[in-house]
Amino acid sequence: MAEPLDDYIDAVSKALALPIEEGWRPAVRANLEVSLRLGRLVDEFALPDETEPAPIFTA
Repeated sequence: MAEPLDDYIDAVSKALALPIEEGWRPAVRANLEVSLRLGRLVDEFALPDETEPAPIFTA
């Protein structure tokens, strides 16, 4: 039985017409797992209601 993330990889690969070689699947899956974990951290970070975006961004 395929894992949900594997199903997602298959669906996105098909939608983008981007074939993924079987040898690359573990690396693609690992990258997505890290991206999802980091995204959860950002999503779970609580901000006060009065928080507003910075008016000027500098690097």
